[in-house]
Amino acid sequence: MRLKGKVIIVTGSTTGIGKAIAKRCVEEGAKVVLHGLEDELGREVLDEIGGKNALFHCEDISAETCPRALVRLALEAFGRLDAVVNNAAWVVTSNVNNTDRAFLQKILDVNTISPFLLIQEALPELAKNKGCVLNIGSVNAWSGEPNLLAYSMSKGGLMTMTRNLGDVLIRDFGVRVNQINPGWVLTERERERKKEHGLSESWYEGLPSIYAPAGRILWPEEIAAAAIYWLSDESGPISGQVVDLEQYPMIGRNAPKDTSTIK
Repeated sequence: MRLKGKVIIVTGSTTGIGKAIAKRCVEEGAKVVLHGLEDELGREVLDEIGGKNALFHCEDISAETCPRALVRLALEAFGRLDAVVNNAAWVVTSNVNNTDRAFLQKILDVNTISPFLLIQEALPELAKNKGCVLNIGSVNAWSGEPNLLAYSMSKGGLMTMTRNLGDVLIRDFGVRVNQINPGWVLTERERERKKEHGLSESWYEGLPSIYAPAGRILWPEEIAAAAIYWLSDESGPISGQVVDLEQYPMIGRNAPKDTSTIK
């Protein structure tokens, strides 16, 4: 019960990592405000968690009204707000040839600007409770896959914001801001996304060791387990930190160039 008595907003919590974090937060004693675009999926998560422990808000995270609505719901339902998990994101392929201004603006709105606006809206309440923010980034923030240009740019911006606010908010308001960068995670949408890319139903089984040295990729529940540390008081005054959650070092990795990778 490391989060007992805390109230936490988890954006993008109808599937995948966000859903796993929300469920684990409740298991650790918190109340949560669920959020997502799919009303039916949100109701399913709410049923799993239980109405006493959570409520669900269905709205585009980039809508102007969304940050205020999420904070208001937390206060009306549970009387306080202790943490925000900025997990909602648009994962979409793009490259230098097909990324136009409108597309880039939309992905920045969802993945970078919306997390900032939610922090801004929540800050007065977080300051009252010496709360915290946990941003869910991506290892793509460091460079990114060739076909994830705009997404990688948006996550790079999020990472810089985390470091900047992590320095400022802990000093000025007592609010910690940290980030975890998940690597390749086997979410429901990633299963479907890779099938759309032409891979088989069992694409995630027997992956090459260059991608999965452990023999498999990460599970959402493993990201959620790590999130609890940053949301709990156990992490003390630590702020402005970005932690990669992957099974190999991201920066400076020089993969082998032999028969294990070149067929």
